[in-house]
Amino acid sequence: MAFTYKHVVIVGIDGAGNFYRKDENCAPNIRKLMEIGYSCDTCLTAVPTDSAQCWATMLMGVTSKIHGLHNDKLSAAPHSLATDEHPTLYRIIRDGMPNAVLGCFSNWNPINYGLVDDEQTTKDTGDDEGLCARICDYVKTQKPNFLFIQFDSVDGAGHAHGYGSELHLNQINVCDGYAGRIYEAYREAGILEDTLFIVTADHGGYGRGHGTDTDEEKFVFFVAVGKTVNNVKVPFMQTRSIPAMVTHALGVPANANWQSYLPEGMFAE
Repeated sequence: MAFTYKHVVIVGIDGAGNFYRKDENCAPNIRKLMEIGYSCDTCLTAVPTDSAQCWATMLMGVTSKIHGLHNDKLSAAPHSLATDEHPTLYRIIRDGMPNAVLGCFSNWNPINYGLVDDEQTTKDTGDDEGLCARICDYVKTQKPNFLFIQFDSVDGAGHAHGYGSELHLNQINVCDGYAGRIYEAYREAGILEDTLFIVTADHGGYGRGHGTDTDEEKFVFFVAVGKTVNNVKVPFMQTRSIPAMVTHALGVPANANWQSYLPEGMFAE
């Protein structure tokens, strides 16, 4: 019988791509997780490589051609644009775990209101530093069953200074520090042993932009750690596999319409 996790968290670092590889001293916390977890430096994200397309694919388990969301559409949404045919992980988990504690803490607020399709989900937005502090408190007090996080400052640094630039890498280090603090919050809450902990990015960038299909834009890093997660580095995977990982870990049924498949060899069971 497969081990069932009680908690899953996705720490999403917008615009990080896989640029941490440019400096061996960059992202020490992510590197530590990679030493013990399942990881990939060439994880394929959604195309076009814009935030709405990429985050929606990660939460809905289908390509951008299927969900049809883009930045302008998501930013203008007065409510969730998820549908009965293509819900997000939030509704899938709520259906499978009616009493689940769910959270979404996103610097880019359209994720909270344009994607999250569960009215009971705790939502928060703000700058990355303040958001991280509130996330750590939330984890320790509420012990969420599923938590999605989006930090935005790395993407801002890429647009302002160039993706892969020194200032962009510096900001990756800052958000890597946030990931480390959140990981410790799960430990301090006494729930780390029952947690699938994921850190990844939605897209990278080329020059000072993104939205096309260059390798710098479409390949991102991915790492997952947990009690039954195998320690292996794989040459290829896709971010649309994440919903299948989450539902498998929590033991809830997957969506029949997903294009999301559990990577072979990720879990020991």
